[in-house]
Formats: sequence, structure tokens, C-alpha cells
Amino acid sequence: MNTPRTEPRPVLPRVSGAAATGAVLATGAGTYLSWVRQYDDRACATTASICVTWRGVTAIPLTMTIAVIVLTVVYKRLGIRPRLAVIPPTFLLAPLPLAAAQSAAGWWAVPLAGAAWAGFLALAAWSRYRIPGVTASGVLLLASLIVLYH
Repeated sequence: MNTPRTEPRPVLPRVSGAAATGAVLATGAGTYLSWVRQYDDRACATTASICVTWRGVTAIPLTMTIAVIVLTVVYKRLGIRPRLAVIPPTFLLAPLPLAAAQSAAGWWAVPLAGAAWAGFLALAAWSRYRIPGVTASGVLLLASLIVLYH
């Protein structure tokens, strides 16, 4: 019995959703980490020795945990698979393009870098677009390293 072949769902709305998620996460993480740095600077201003605050210690693990949860939920809703191959590079390598964007152009470039990074990696989830997605992600990562370490 022949089964009708289903037309694949369009990729652009899903990649756009991933890019929007990346922009929101980048903006949220940047704002939160900036707030933690300001809090730590105020709290440790009168201390001449090593000063550790609970917000400073938990900032990175909390940000990464929230990113993993949000990416998992959003990518499941968008139908982006395999999530195990897309989510870890999205949040583990994201600090490089985000830091490069902030150091080169300022705070306004961070959401753009987050959107580009998440969108390119999400694009690589489909075999038809895997080479352009991985290539674009690699170029963005290489450009980020050049900006950061030049």
C-alpha cells in the first residue's frame, strides 16, 4: 500500500523562532550578568580581601540552566530535532559570539549575535541545510575568535 508522502514543514518559521529565542536569551543573560557584576562591585567595594557573593557564584550556572530549559521547551514546540545535537553547542559556545559582539559594537549587537548564532545552529538540524548552517555557524565562531583574540 502506498502511503502519501507528506510535505516537510517549512524551515523558515522554525529557524526564525530559534533566532528569536536566541536573541531573547542573549539579551536576558547579558542584562542579568551585568546586574550581577554591578551588585558584586557594590557589595565588595568596602572589602580589601577576596569577596565572593552568592549571586556572583550562581550567575553562570543559573544562566546556563535557564538557557537549557528554554531551548529545550522552545525547540520541542518548534519541532527542531535532534535537540541533543543542536542545544549543547547553542548554549556552550554562545558566549564567544556574544562577547565578541559586545566588545566590538556594544550592547545592541548582543541580541543580533544571539539570534544569528541560534538561527544558524538550528538551520543545521535539517540535512538539506546542514552544510550552510554549520558553515555559517563556523564562520560566526571564527569571526568571534578573531575579534576577541586579535
